[in-house]
Amino acid sequence: MRKRPRTGKRHVLRWVAVAAVIIVGAGTLTAYLKYRAVYDSITRVTVPGQALGHRPPVYSTSSMNILVYGSDSRAGLTRHEQYILRTGDDQTDNTDTIMIVHISPGRHGVTAMSIPRDTMVPVYECDSGPGYTGQQADPNSEVMINSLLQIGGPTCLWKTVEQVTGIRIDHFIGIGMLGFVKVVNDLGGVNVCVPYTVDDPVSGLDLKAGEQHINGIEALAFWRTREDIGTGSDLERIQRDQFMSAQVVKGVLSSGLLSNPIELLSVITDAAASMTTDSGLTVSDLVEIAESFHDLSSEDVQFITAPNEPWTQNPDRVQLEQPQADQVFSAIAHDVTLPKISSTPAPSSGGAQVLTTSPSKVKVEVLNGSGVSGIADQAAAGLASRGFDVTGTGDAASFAYTNSVIEYSSSADLAEVNTLKKELSGVTGLQDASLKPGTVELILGSDFTGLNPKTSSTAAQPSPSASPSASPSASLSTGPSSSSVTGLAQSTGGITAAASCASDSSAFAGPLSP
Repeated sequence: MRKRPRTGKRHVLRWVAVAAVIIVGAGTLTAYLKYRAVYDSITRVTVPGQALGHRPPVYSTSSMNILVYGSDSRAGLTRHEQYILRTGDDQTDNTDTIMIVHISPGRHGVTAMSIPRDTMVPVYECDSGPGYTGQQADPNSEVMINSLLQIGGPTCLWKTVEQVTGIRIDHFIGIGMLGFVKVVNDLGGVNVCVPYTVDDPVSGLDLKAGEQHINGIEALAFWRTREDIGTGSDLERIQRDQFMSAQVVKGVLSSGLLSNPIELLSVITDAAASMTTDSGLTVSDLVEIAESFHDLSSEDVQFITAPNEPWTQNPDRVQLEQPQADQVFSAIAHDVTLPKISSTPAPSSGGAQVLTTSPSKVKVEVLNGSGVSGIADQAAAGLASRGFDVTGTGDAASFAYTNSVIEYSSSADLAEVNTLKKELSGVTGLQDASLKPGTVELILGSDFTGLNPKTSSTAAQPSPSASPSASPSASLSTGPSSSSVTGLAQSTGGITAAASCASDSSAFAGPLSP
């Protein structure tokens, strides 16, 4: 049997980055001058909008999506700190902890979705910069997602996560290993449960069976332990870490930490020194995030993992499992349900939809949502030959589309939508108020094989009585939870922060365990 490579990577608690943001924000309310100095110690990265490419739409202006990652960089660690933390001196900057933290509108819930480090994703264009080689777009190739920080910095990771998930990211936060250790100690440690004695020489984790209270260095070792437990997989490591995260959230929510300025200042100082954010993350954003957690219970915070399956080219890597992954991403992006689809009624004498305008009056941008090379140009040429006003082509926000979608700004564009629908099979309409009125977007999914056969008449005169109808048809399903994003933990095998650490025994099961 081929041995799994021992990478020696140190992983960073995803909850620590989240807690750090909460704590930094709350600190501004009680000690502004001290906070100002600490806030200035945070490393900031300017992320130009054009570097993110064609971005996903904003479905909810009252929710917030934060990309959180843990950096494995040893930069800045002394030889003594490397020894104590058992990190080694590897200078690569990988992100073995990646997650999207979604704060629901009304601040009634928080969803933390982990993206496995071994996930293979398309190669998108990422600019080079100081310390970054960058990469050229190649939709026919894939790269492991945890290498993107080293390739193109936080901007490359941000862009790829948006493209793959279709979730609009508002800000990013990264935190380093030393900051993680100090913050755990500031929080008073954390409880973990292990079903048997663990003595891992790679990570340095040495725990007796049962529930244990551990400090920052032990928590770092627990977080990165993978090769010698259970199946040795990163997926089980994520599962164990989510149980530990649940214990921390319960402790923070019940301790009154968020309203204790003295304790907050200590945690703020240690968190900020190892934190990296986008330059657009403002003081008011941090305050808003802090306020989001004040009235939550442990049941309101859920931890899930993006649906995945073994990569077809290498079972030691994973790929997103479809359509389950898109359903979860959509539930998070829309938070509650997908918008209703409005369309004109079908005529009683036939099954086809009524054309309400001529193709020449339809301005359409054609986007590649499948990653198949040349697909957008092919469809654009076909539509142009049929009289449509094609305004441009390009890549969609994600290459994960299965079905084709026509996105439009408002009901005023439904005549154009219905005319375009006539040319394709299996396409659905989706209203997005952030789009430019008067132009529709055709996003081609992997099911697209070509335009429908050309009919004898490619246009129809608008009917005087045919005004756009606002009567809704069936809503699109969000998959696991069609009524609320808060049900994702139950429907995807995740947990809430109310989970007991004693219930995590399955996360330790496998041939490498006693």
